[in-house]
Amino acid sequence: MIVVLAGGVGGARFANGLAALLGAGELTVAVNVGDDFDHLGLRICPDLDTVTYTLANLNNRELGWGQVGETWSFMDAIRKLGGPDWFNLGDRDLATHILRTHRLNAGEPLSAIVADFAAQRGIVQRILPVTDDPLRTKVMTDEGELDFQDYFVRRRCEPVFRSIRFAGAESARAHPEVLAALADPALEAILIAPSNPLLSLAPILAVAEISEALRRRAVPCVAVSPFIAGQAIKGPAAKILRELGIEPGPAAIADHFGPLIDGLVIDNGDPVDFPVGGAGPALLRTDILMDGDGGQQRLAGEVLAFARSLRRG
Repeated sequence: MIVVLAGGVGGARFANGLAALLGAGELTVAVNVGDDFDHLGLRICPDLDTVTYTLANLNNRELGWGQVGETWSFMDAIRKLGGPDWFNLGDRDLATHILRTHRLNAGEPLSAIVADFAAQRGIVQRILPVTDDPLRTKVMTDEGELDFQDYFVRRRCEPVFRSIRFAGAESARAHPEVLAALADPALEAILIAPSNPLLSLAPILAVAEISEALRRRAVPCVAVSPFIAGQAIKGPAAKILRELGIEPGPAAIADHFGPLIDGLVIDNGDPVDFPVGGAGPALLRTDILMDGDGGQQRLAGEVLAFARSLRRG
């Protein structure tokens, strides 16, 4: 069994590669919920939906988010009525948001709704929010503190990034099934997807029980770098790190995760300017660009083999 910590498009694509290589029930995807927010009265869960749509082969590969074949009549009507149109909600996507909100309002936990939606879409992998408790990412910028989606979507990450915090993290409890998966005797490895280290992965690790479970791990934990030649494969990770005075690349990832990882996967051409082995993680160099389903499966297979080679004992 494999547990992958994931967020965003990179996390979804990596999970999709793993899903093609592992049997039913052998993959647990623990997903970031720091991006979740309420918009027009609806609960939006971008990372959970991106992972779900991708594993169900419903994802819009051109946009990287939303569903394939999407239409936009709802947004056109919102715009004509003078409503907020900075966050796009597709017509197909609305069904997910409306039903999720309705069931949350009826008292169901988010994890149960995610599991049901996954089953309805024929997904045999386990998709879990890292917590059912409220946890929201807040970004401090040169213009003050912004809710995550205001920073990420409405302002398109234009304000200068200063710091980040995770409201609710101090009281959020990890989902019991995530903790059970991390402690399962059948667990072979924990993998950290090539997601944004601050926006997508730090909210997961902000849940104290998750970080503690990684510190107590009895199996290898391997992270995949989201950078190639100092640039993020997708998204604003490189911009954010540079605004913090950190050069984006393998060293930044090794430093970010520190003792939580045993191995690091980096792109072939990237420099190794950090300790490797002993004082640092073991290293795998490969092509980390996931080009289509084949690229996703190739990278997932190489990372799995690398993680299994690091097994303790």
